[in-house]
Parts: sequence; structure tokens; C-alpha cells
Amino acid sequence: MSNKAKSWESRLSGGPDKLTVAFVESLSIDKRLYRYDIAGSIEHAKMLSERKLISKAEFSKIKKGLVEIGRQIEEGKFRFDNRQEDIHMAIEAALIKTIGDAGRKLHTGRSRNDQVATDIRLWMKDEVDILQREIRELQSALLQQAGKYVDGLMPGYTHLQQAQPISIGGYLLSFVERFERDSVRLNNCVKLADVSPLGSGAIAGSTLGLERRETAKRLGFAGISRNSIDAVSDRDFCAEFIFDCAMIASHLSQLAEDLVVYSSNEFAFIRIADSFCTSSSMMPQKRNPDVLELIRGRTGRVYGALVGMLSVLKAQPTGYNRDLQEDKIHLFTAADTIRQSLPLAEQVVLNTEFELETIAEGMEAGFCDATSLAEYLVAKGMPFRPAHSAVGKLVSYCERKGCKLSELTLDELSRYCPAAERDVYKALGAANVAGRYKTTGSAGPRDIKKQIRYWKKRLGDR
Repeated sequence: MSNKAKSWESRLSGGPDKLTVAFVESLSIDKRLYRYDIAGSIEHAKMLSERKLISKAEFSKIKKGLVEIGRQIEEGKFRFDNRQEDIHMAIEAALIKTIGDAGRKLHTGRSRNDQVATDIRLWMKDEVDILQREIRELQSALLQQAGKYVDGLMPGYTHLQQAQPISIGGYLLSFVERFERDSVRLNNCVKLADVSPLGSGAIAGSTLGLERRETAKRLGFAGISRNSIDAVSDRDFCAEFIFDCAMIASHLSQLAEDLVVYSSNEFAFIRIADSFCTSSSMMPQKRNPDVLELIRGRTGRVYGALVGMLSVLKAQPTGYNRDLQEDKIHLFTAADTIRQSLPLAEQVVLNTEFELETIAEGMEAGFCDATSLAEYLVAKGMPFRPAHSAVGKLVSYCERKGCKLSELTLDELSRYCPAAERDVYKALGAANVAGRYKTTGSAGPRDIKKQIRYWKKRLGDR
């Protein structure tokens, strides 16, 4: 392709160096925006015809041509030429070739600067909807398993040391809460993206009488940008989106980490279905949770995308700069990674079984009922700090003796805790402790059943 074929480069003498052509192209990345570019172009052309900047016949040709190009791309028949640089010029060049001079009028009152900003915002609104659906599916899987294990108990951990007994259902619902916050953040991101920059031109708008609001409305935007200088270079919503993806990745990684640890022989809390494990090329006994390890590992891709996006935005002068072409590789990396990871996490959750007997066997050894005993003493009138100290000494005594708190005689308990009476045994043992939790939102079966009812309604309403 000669330089003359690029009307936007008529100011330059000679053709671009082939290294430049390869270096500046983004078509290999942004061609996935074709649907949004075509949709925006059709509505822009419609507005031009309504403002009598092009004829109705020309608009009809443009629309028909764009629809045909979209069909060719959809069917894999469209030939992308990286010399066209980006999806905008690839489509425009194809349109001109298809319908002739009418296609040359499509770019009236428009710059690639406001065009790409519009495309990205349209893409992001759809992408958020997809990610939120996948999040809901994962939440539903966690909720389903929570209902199955609401009465099952496991040790809750702080500092990776056994702390207090909790409902397995409550443990699973803790991730439902995490992913709910992710969904809320994505809603906030959409609000930032739901503004049309189309009509802002390269930086200053246009001297032509363009109607921005109606075009924005037809494209599904809630409103239009107020300042053209900001509109063409605003990528705050891109950084926000990638940050939201980074938080989703973080929560997926935390879930994966837990399940990897719990599936180890040392814990043996869970068994993950073979279909989500691999074996070793050397050790025939291995069942490696590779899917979870990769979900955890790919968190780094999303974090890298966030740092990359922030680095692109750092210290740019006001107005559009070509640096912003790099935004899409970071956006798509983050979105694709999360879109792949969420369904896999959902299936792993659905195909994981908790080994209740194994969990129960090791739970009492961690003195998970020590806090309950201290609170029992508080209920008997003993200040918390002395109660805390007394139980700490009692735990040390049990360690020396090699027994559990619930296995001590009343005389032994009374030696360290004078306030202890026969009913003290109702405060000891994992099942008794979990049944005694009273605060709203606590991790015992009683409150977890309420939480399950809440989430069934909330997710059901969606």
C-alpha cells in the first residue's frame, strides 16, 4: 500500500519505513473491537444524514456496506491488512472499496481519537456484563456447596493456625461476599465508562453542527462527555476496570490457594475431582491441582496489566497521545484472564468434596474451643483478660498432658478456672462452640442458614 492510500498521512512526504508500519499497527490487537466500531460508525453516519452533512442515500449505502463488512468479519472472510494500522481504518478502507466515495464521508466530524475512546467504552460495558454473569455463576456454585456443608465444621484459621470452629458453609460464603464486592466495583466502573466521547474529535470538537446526545442515546450511553480535551484522553475507566479485574484475580487466587493447601495430604480436608487435576511425568502417585495453581499463577498477568496501564497513563501531556494505543493490550489481557478463570473456579468448587471425618479428627487438637471457654468464664462474671490468661495456662497444661480441653475433669478445669461449673462442657468441643455463636453474621450453622437464605434470594432476584 502506498502512502497516498492513507489520506490521513497526506501531510507527510514519502512512505513510512516498513519497521514503522510494523511498530505502529494495533490492528492485530484491536480488531476484536469491530462490532463496536461498526455500531458507532452506523450511528455517526445516521447523525450526519440527519444534520444534512451527508444525504440519506449516502447513509443507506454506508450502513449497508458496514453491515456487510461486519458479516464478513463474523464469518472469517475479511482480510485484515496491518498496513491499515487499526480496526477503524481497516473498516473504513474496506467501506470505501465496497461503496465508493460515500464511504469517504463517514469520517466527517470524527477523529480516531474519539472513535477509539467510544469503541473501548462500548466494549467495556459488554465485558462487564459478561464478567458479572460469570461471577454470579461462581457465587451460585459456592452457595450450592455451602448449603450442602452448612452443618459440617472445620477450623477457621488466623495466621494459618487453628483459631475457632466454623461452618464449612460459612467458609464458602465468605468467598460469595468477596465476589459480591467485585461485582459492585464493576458496576461502579460501568458508571465511569457509560459516557460517550463521540463528537469530541481530535481534541477540540468540531465546527460542524454535530448532534452528540442523540447519537450517544442510540448507542446506549447514559450521557455525553462535558469536555472534549479530557474525553479523548480519559482512560481512568480503563485503569479502574483492570483494578477490578485484579481484585477478582486476587480473590480467585485466595480461593485457589486454600483449596491447594486443603487438598494436600497434610491437610486432607478436601478431594478435588480428577478432571481438574493432572498427574506427574515422573511420580505415578501424584494428583496435582494444576488448574488451581494456574488460576493462582495467572493473577500475575492481571497485576502486570494494571501496572502496565498505570505506566501508560503516567506523565502524559494533556490531550491524546499515541501511548494510549497500548491501553487495549492491558485491558484485553486482564479481561481474558478473568473470563477464563471464573468458569474453571466454578467447576472446581462444584466438583470438590470436603472430608468431614478427617477434618473433625484434627480439629480438637488445635484447641479451637479455647475462646469459647474464655467467654464462658466472662458470662460467669470473670473479666475477659483474667479469663484469657486462665484459659491460656489451661491450654499449656493440656499440651503437657496430651489431652483436649473437653477431656479434662471438672476438678482440673476448676484449678485454673475457679468459676467453671458442670455446664462448662457445653462450651467445649467444636460442635458445641459452633452452636453457641450468637452474633449476626457469625460462622456457626444457625446464622449461616440465614445467610444462605439471603444469598438464595439475592442471586435468584438477578
